[in-house]
Amino acid sequence: MTVEEVVGGAASDPVPERGRREVPRHVACVMDGNGRWAARRSLPRTSGHRAAETTVIDVIEAARSAGVEWLSLYAFSTENWQRPGAEVDFLMRLVRRVVRKHAPLLHARGIRCRFLGVTDPRIPPPLARDFADLTTLTAGNRGMTLTVAFDHGGRRDIVAAARSLIRSGVPAEAVDERCFAAHLPFPDTPDVDLVIRTSGEQRISNFMLWQVAYAELIFSPVLWPDFRAPHFLECLHTYQRRQRRFGGVRPNENGERRP
Repeated sequence: MTVEEVVGGAASDPVPERGRREVPRHVACVMDGNGRWAARRSLPRTSGHRAAETTVIDVIEAARSAGVEWLSLYAFSTENWQRPGAEVDFLMRLVRRVVRKHAPLLHARGIRCRFLGVTDPRIPPPLARDFADLTTLTAGNRGMTLTVAFDHGGRRDIVAAARSLIRSGVPAEAVDERCFAAHLPFPDTPDVDLVIRTSGEQRISNFMLWQVAYAELIFSPVLWPDFRAPHFLECLHTYQRRQRRFGGVRPNENGERRP
């Protein structure tokens, strides 16, 4: 699968031209399987996390080349603080190295970078500063927006939005979905069109719960460190072949005629 095939449709695709879907505007990835990847090789879990760096860059490049406008990566959840302290410490050091190493590339590609979460005081101050520096460096970029969810929890974001509404004194009868969404972190973020979760696990795991309400879900059996651009592009192609109804029906279904 190539970028050209995803954008233009594979030659062998039996879906008629009018049935093709656009490239999803917003793709979110749950990067799962690092520990199992390492275990299958009799390596420590940290080796799996280290191997995931190549996949992250590969997927970012593939998404940008395919025309995805927003890419969100689930890097560290609020629940991940429950992992052994040594593993958490390793992750903090690894993420800082990756951010510092690839910041010039991301900026050169015109990618705007943002970090969703990053509120826990256990995050090392140098790492928090690196997040802030990369955000500032790339703020003016007009290419793809990359959101890294770090110390993120979907439920926590919803609770925070509710508290913000209360503090703002918004009358209960004035609260609707648009008003509520405006109080979420990064309210300009569009709804997620496609969620990809690797490693075969089939759950959302508290990831961007408000934004994924109508997302298409693809659960890839490939472990994240083995996931590459062709896998990502195949997920985009699968998305293009689906019919999104958003609770409605297509014309000519249930006896309706296409106007």
